Amino acid sequence: MKLLYIVPKLNNEGGVARVLSLKLNYLIENFGYELHILTQNHGNFPLFYSFHEKIIFHDMMLEGTIFNFFNSFRKSLKSKIQIIQPDVIMVCDNGLKAFTIPFIFSDAVPIVFECHGSKYIEESRLNSNFISKFKRSFKYKFKDFGANKFSKVVALSDESLKEWNVNNGLVISNPSWIQSENRSDLQSKKVIAVARNSYEKGLDRLLIIWQQVIVKHPDWVLEIYGDSVAHLRSVVLELGMEFNVTLNEPVKNISEKYLFSALFVMTSRSEGFPMVLLEAMASGLPCIAYDCPTGPRAIINEEENGFLIEDGNVDSFVQKLKLLIEDENLRMQMGKKAKESVKNYDFESIMQQWKSLFESLVK
Repeated sequence: MKLLYIVPKLNNEGGVARVLSLKLNYLIENFGYELHILTQNHGNFPLFYSFHEKIIFHDMMLEGTIFNFFNSFRKSLKSKIQIIQPDVIMVCDNGLKAFTIPFIFSDAVPIVFECHGSKYIEESRLNSNFISKFKRSFKYKFKDFGANKFSKVVALSDESLKEWNVNNGLVISNPSWIQSENRSDLQSKKVIAVARNSYEKGLDRLLIIWQQVIVKHPDWVLEIYGDSVAHLRSVVLELGMEFNVTLNEPVKNISEKYLFSALFVMTSRSEGFPMVLLEAMASGLPCIAYDCPTGPRAIINEEENGFLIEDGNVDSFVQKLKLLIEDENLRMQMGKKAKESVKNYDFESIMQQWKSLFESLVK
């Protein structure tokens, strides 16, 4: 079986790069598949995560005006696929260009859209004027139109699949990669967040919440790990939290950081299926997250392994965070439930689902 994965970039610490490194390495080591990855604009170097040495990387350069960009994209795809001759093409890209791919190749080869984000993901604050609303409406309709042209649309949760108006969808969740039995003792006075500094990840919302929490709990620290989080330093200083917030670049040993934390928090504006929630729960951390589209609600069981907060409700988020800080017994109970809940995302069983899908597409 020869697979081609099309993804904008893999040279970062994001969840897509993490899960693809795990899945693709497994496909080679356990099923003997031949794997190719096509990125763009040098998006495969240097790699943050470890990818199997047998994986073959390709890259295409895309630039210029919108017309030139898409024309270059079309030509580059045709050239690469003619050389690679894959049995199945996997598209892991939520940008508009990804939804043109089925029209470029028609029915020549099975093409699967692997959805790692919300259909409604936005990279900046939304404008409410008529033209902006019209553009967004057109974009979402085009995504649905293009998604229906794929051989399959694979969503990471039932909630994610509901966003898409498609008849060719199925659900295969991301797997939990932390297999260790180790778990945090939840005794440290540290809350952890793992996210890049971008609009959709909502770290600006988290700092507002934390400012209210430390009024009563000044001995607690929020540790944030992620790309470009250092840019938040001026905001941290402005809010007077330089002794209560640490901003850290991405680390490969993030599993160790979970073990020395007591709680995990997420204030994203949109998500797909956040691997960081699985990682935190696998380490025994209770989690608190905004109920944004669409990932957290697929993983957090309300009042069992964490809390889902109405999206944007600062007061409720502060209240629940204070509750878990102050109630050690509740923290311990939820941490135990969190550890147990990740068993639903067993690596081997999820990879067997992928194998069955690939075999059905090339039969």
